Amino acid sequence: MSNVPADLRYAKSHEWLKLEADGTATIGITDYAQSSLGDITYVQLPKVGAALKAGETFGVVESVKAASDLYAPAGGTVVAVNAELDSAPDAVNRAPYAEGWMLKLKLANPADANALLNAADYGKLLG
Repeated sequence: MSNVPADLRYAKSHEWLKLEADGTATIGITDYAQSSLGDITYVQLPKVGAALKAGETFGVVESVKAASDLYAPAGGTVVAVNAELDSAPDAVNRAPYAEGWMLKLKLANPADANALLNAADYGKLLG
């Protein structure tokens, strides 16, 4: 059974989004996604300042099994990326909801987060 924290929102493409108190959103991939990919060996992320649209590809994660595109669960401007993943991409495997976060967005429309799945609905998607 995958870990599905109740305080996050989820995209059907297996990214998570956490609304922060400062109005930004932290984004990463879910425990299910990292488990399916296997040992992650490389993460490619956008540059700070990049504008993303919801559903748009924002990067790539590579593992021993496959390479997979990453999709923005909401639109906005990248205000931070997790540079630690350059040297320690396995943080995504170890702690996908903590040290394995990927980027922070200043959301274009914070209400977009409401269109994402809650934990219960994401859990149903996983079966």
